[in-house]
Amino acid sequence: MDLSTRYMGMRLRTPLVASASPISQEISAIRRLEEAGASAVVLYSLFEEQLQQGISQHEGQNAGFEFCKRPEDYLNHIRKAKEAVDIPVIASLNGATLGGWAKYARQIEQAGADAIECNIYFIPTGIDVPGSDIEKIYFDILREVKIAVRIPVAVKLSPFFSSLPNMAKRLDETGADGLVLFNRFYQPDIDLDKLQIVPSVLLSSPHELRLPLTWIGILYGRVRTNLAATTGVHGPEDVIKLLLVGADVTMLCSTLLRNGISHLRLIEAGVQEWMEKHECASLQDMQGSMSQLRCSDPEVFQRALYMKAVKGLEHVQLTGREAWRILSGE
Repeated sequence: MDLSTRYMGMRLRTPLVASASPISQEISAIRRLEEAGASAVVLYSLFEEQLQQGISQHEGQNAGFEFCKRPEDYLNHIRKAKEAVDIPVIASLNGATLGGWAKYARQIEQAGADAIECNIYFIPTGIDVPGSDIEKIYFDILREVKIAVRIPVAVKLSPFFSSLPNMAKRLDETGADGLVLFNRFYQPDIDLDKLQIVPSVLLSSPHELRLPLTWIGILYGRVRTNLAATTGVHGPEDVIKLLLVGADVTMLCSTLLRNGISHLRLIEAGVQEWMEKHECASLQDMQGSMSQLRCSDPEVFQRALYMKAVKGLEHVQLTGREAWRILSGE
């Protein structure tokens, strides 16, 4: 049975990729990821805040980036990871402005990374900034990084664009080798005792799979770039669903933090079992078979699903607790 796939020109043994997380901060953990079946690993992110001229380690800690290392340490980490494992090592740059993107992308390539994932984490808060200006940031960063390096470049996107298909198409045309769907914005919370805004990091849950599932199903076959799914990928069923709508790879983070690196083996075994049951000899036999490319009018298809879901609720008698569980997503 052939579980291999291609992602940004790289042939991977399976579609199971370890996404950027604290797990990759230790070389020993990267080795364990490979041993457990990860076909590639995305390293933890090098943040733009670390690239700003004059920032000190002490200042970085005060700003809440105590888990970050210096750019030099990150480059050394890439070199050590490449020496330690045979699977592709993908570096992650996390930022929002042009700044040192090209400079550090070039150094990341020289350190031996097989590819770069541009994690463009930008939340617009100015009411006078139009959406076109936000989109331009993405294109400018991608263009600058592509000029600077020869290795493949992926863009990790948020879902909050007025026309995500058009955004994907234009990123494809600008040269993105892969699109990673989606970035999760970590929203703050309020401490009611101290009356302070506090950071709040929540791991993803399986129901969040619906977002990448929907959009990969829409984009499959309509863009040339590879499609990577992340957020809500927790078990073999999630991987299978994403492959059916057209994902090239599925990236895992929260499930590995919750269940351990060895959980990769269970996921791979579950995918194999499903493929055997449904007589799929390779991933290519199933990839995209349930995408919206099979539908002559995908916009009508989406509307029909929405109406069906809403109509279905009209006939359900809910208790107060059940209604709250549905509305809150429990």
